[in-house]
Amino acid sequence: MSSSATPVKGRPLSTAQGFLCGGAAACVAVTFSNPPEVAKTRLQLQGELAKDGGVKVYKHTLDVLQKTWRHEGIKGIQRGLGPAYLYQILLNGSRLGFYEPIRHNVNKLLGFSPTEQRPYTSILAGAASGAIGASLGNPLFLIKARLQAYSPALPVGTQHYYKSAWDAFTTIFRREGLRGLVRGVDAAILRTAMGSSVQLPSYNWTKNQLVSRGILPADSVWTYLASSSVSGMCVLTAMQPADTALTRVYNQPTHQLPNGKYVGTLYKNPIDCLWKTLKTEGPLGWYKGSTAHFFRIAPHTIITLTANDIIVGLYKKFRDRNLD
Repeated sequence: MSSSATPVKGRPLSTAQGFLCGGAAACVAVTFSNPPEVAKTRLQLQGELAKDGGVKVYKHTLDVLQKTWRHEGIKGIQRGLGPAYLYQILLNGSRLGFYEPIRHNVNKLLGFSPTEQRPYTSILAGAASGAIGASLGNPLFLIKARLQAYSPALPVGTQHYYKSAWDAFTTIFRREGLRGLVRGVDAAILRTAMGSSVQLPSYNWTKNQLVSRGILPADSVWTYLASSSVSGMCVLTAMQPADTALTRVYNQPTHQLPNGKYVGTLYKNPIDCLWKTLKTEGPLGWYKGSTAHFFRIAPHTIITLTANDIIVGLYKKFRDRNLD
């Protein structure tokens, strides 16, 4: 009989293995999706709380990228890439690593087969695993957003200047303590839970439909691409308003109260941000940067989920190579 340490061929990945594979896949994706993320951040901050729309520094996504490249070069296009890598390892490692264990346990708790695809338990598992990742990665996302918002040439929104990601971390911690680093965590959980609740369920459902109906084989790259494309559209629709709120809550200026606590000067929380944005900018204010968000999230989702399937497959072959 095999010992417990001996891998069983076909055995699912452990939570730790899923975490590492998911994080690696996300790092591949973020290299390509970070420039549109910079554009999205700046468009979301442009005309913030201005009834007349404010001064339009940038016209659209391509205009942001062109002007950023012209004035700031590759450094500007890839602002925040370092913390983006670390954030994606935590977020997607958690999301892809914890999703299946949570879904299996919830299924068992409700009397279903652990591997059965149930819409409600899949959505719950997606939201829960996303919330875990968002909570762990919140300081990194906050730093990334502030670095991406900063422009020495064409600034929009509040400008936070830091020499590096580490300088941002130490400056925020020194000035505001741990509370400053977890600022906006409620908005991060809302945003990520909304996106995660549909990302993996929609990906798995689409993939199962394509395979079960004989449209595409299970191990085809085209299956991964088609499934992740559908998933990307679902994620974008679900999370755009919360994403705008998150960017603005993170980037807002802060001031110190008499009790020493630092608070945002514009928004109390993400719901307050959404309400104020609606009142001053109308419903379209929630969707500023949505085109850039699509150009960010579509390739990011496609590359992450496709790369994750490929990396997991390669890892399983490596792990089980002596069992053939």
